[in-house]
Amino acid sequence: MEKTKNKTVFISADHGLAVVYFLQSDVVKTLLEAGVQVVVLTDDGLIEQLNKRFSQPGLIIEGLRLKQARRYFNEVDPTRQYWLNFLRAEGASNRINTEALRCHIAQVDFEAAGKRRWLMPVMKLMINWMRRSKAARQWVYRQQLKYIPNLYADLFDKYQPDLVVSSTPGWRFDRYLLREAAQRGINTAAVIVGWDNPSSYSLPGAPMNWVSCWSELQKQELVDGDDWSPERVHVGGIPSYDGYFRREWLMSKEEYFKLHHLDPQRKLIGYACSFITFSPNYQNIEALAHLVANDQLAEPSQLLIRLHPNHFLSEPLFAGEREKVFQLARELPHVHVVEPVPLGGELGYYSGEDMPEKTSMMAYSDVFSTVYSTMVVEAAIHDRPIVSACIDAVGGWNKPGRFSLALSEIGEWPTHKRFREAGAGRVAYTNEQLREAINLYLTDPNADREARQAFIRNECTYTDASAGKHTGEFLLSIIDRK
Repeated sequence: MEKTKNKTVFISADHGLAVVYFLQSDVVKTLLEAGVQVVVLTDDGLIEQLNKRFSQPGLIIEGLRLKQARRYFNEVDPTRQYWLNFLRAEGASNRINTEALRCHIAQVDFEAAGKRRWLMPVMKLMINWMRRSKAARQWVYRQQLKYIPNLYADLFDKYQPDLVVSSTPGWRFDRYLLREAAQRGINTAAVIVGWDNPSSYSLPGAPMNWVSCWSELQKQELVDGDDWSPERVHVGGIPSYDGYFRREWLMSKEEYFKLHHLDPQRKLIGYACSFITFSPNYQNIEALAHLVANDQLAEPSQLLIRLHPNHFLSEPLFAGEREKVFQLARELPHVHVVEPVPLGGELGYYSGEDMPEKTSMMAYSDVFSTVYSTMVVEAAIHDRPIVSACIDAVGGWNKPGRFSLALSEIGEWPTHKRFREAGAGRVAYTNEQLREAINLYLTDPNADREARQAFIRNECTYTDASAGKHTGEFLLSIIDRK
């Protein structure tokens, strides 16, 4: 590709998944090879660590000033900022599946206290209007834009970027950076790093010129639900998964089994915790643990449980479940636990530090289970049979004032529905259904293989490890286009 001279691109990587998307794929590599200077803005506490790992000519790491952004949100007109952000997040058009948004609204409604409880009926009426009216959505969008803290003036003055790219179109605190860029007349673009993001976060939080997404399915959600112009939406695949398709992070099976004290003579059932904000996972884990400990499956098996990043938050409910899982592993044979590796700073346990761990867990699981996590996509890339375990926890989290959602009720969420309708795996609502689904796959590992492969083509678009290059080339092409 022809070299692009004297151009600078800002990249906002405010999440561990974004670090993988940009720095552990070919996206930044493609920009650098074209002669573009790349300034990655991320958690201030990670600058030294990321410099040590990714340092190369043309790449600069700067702080994203998340603490200052959060302070601005909490101190400057906080009530109005909160409600505008809520309406932005929940106010997508009813031309798309809004089931995930409906559940988010129910959670906010349930947990609202004080003045928020009194205002919530008004906000729900507003959302109903936004569902049907583009004018209402545009009004909410415009109301957000006056909140610009100008946290990055020195960086804009120093580097004079030609394009500012973020891992969301202003759904997180990146909105302040993107608003400041737009205020200065700088081109803005977003990339979608999460499978469910277009159906879960709604309208842009800043003026945006371009967006790159995984698939035509996501493009439809952005256009129909969030009012993007089709010509402004690029389908670039998901660069974070190029390493899966290349199998570049895969450990040897012998090394991986030794790492977790696994028995090579037993089949491996992998379980990745998910959805814990809404529901405990312990009931799924306990059911799986007893199936393997009591040899109730078609083959002698063992269970490896991957805890969720949220299990390591200060929330006592999540920490309590984490300890129960460790206790179960101590009490029952053939049950093992793996912890996600933290990246550090505010990015926490959503990290690219343990891609070899994640890759190997999926690749060597004879059956992989979760609760409709994004890992159903990742496991399908590894051609692993998948069971979504949706056993309801009696009483949910069983804490007054804490919202819970039955797992049997979430199958209509957009990504969950696509998984089910694709036939890419099985769904189990009871212990017996869980046993039957796992036994089906232990007996016939090729069951549903064609459906899994079609599912991946539809969700990821590029299955030849070229998404990073496609996305990087797209970003190069829009540096001077508004």
